[in-house]
Amino acid sequence: MEAKTLGSVTPRKPVLSVSARKIKDNAADWHNLILKWEALSDAGFATANNIANTKISLLSKDRTELESSNEPAEKTHPEYSQELEVLCEQLRATLDGLTKIQVKMEKLSSTTKGVCELENYHYGAEGERPPLFHTWPTAHFYEASRQLSDMYGKELLLKRTITEELAHSSDHDLTLSYLSLWLHQPYVDSDSKLLLESMLLETGHRAL
Repeated sequence: MEAKTLGSVTPRKPVLSVSARKIKDNAADWHNLILKWEALSDAGFATANNIANTKISLLSKDRTELESSNEPAEKTHPEYSQELEVLCEQLRATLDGLTKIQVKMEKLSSTTKGVCELENYHYGAEGERPPLFHTWPTAHFYEASRQLSDMYGKELLLKRTITEELAHSSDHDLTLSYLSLWLHQPYVDSDSKLLLESMLLETGHRAL
């Protein structure tokens, strides 16, 4: 009777090791952080587009009034300036949110590196080590995390530059370039989706 009881509570599959659990949790965190980044980036693009339109409208009104009157060139339009300032604050708040997400991405990369170092300590530099899940060695998870972190780190720097320069640009083509760069995120290339999906597949978050 006792043997039957013990047998009934024995798991059919081994429980994930601490390292495997950490890697699996990190993969889920990567998925969630990228979703949050995309949502915030989309909101930031809407704000940036409003900034561009407001700036273009302001410049156009300035030119029209200067051509039809003798008013000084430094005359300002408080209603437009106030609207522009509010929009700039919104874009800066969006950038702050993206910065917090990127910091968390860096921590995920750092945590994965720690798992690799722990594994190296346990098995030795040349020791044979079984994969934590299906086929990926643990170092592959760190490499994927590092690549993703680098992509979003570079993208954050680009968005910071756009945030600082957009409202001050009086060149229409440059303004459109800023908007295009924000929207298309050139530093987050197509490999990012492949890396994320591969990580989710390997850790069991996606069905093989």
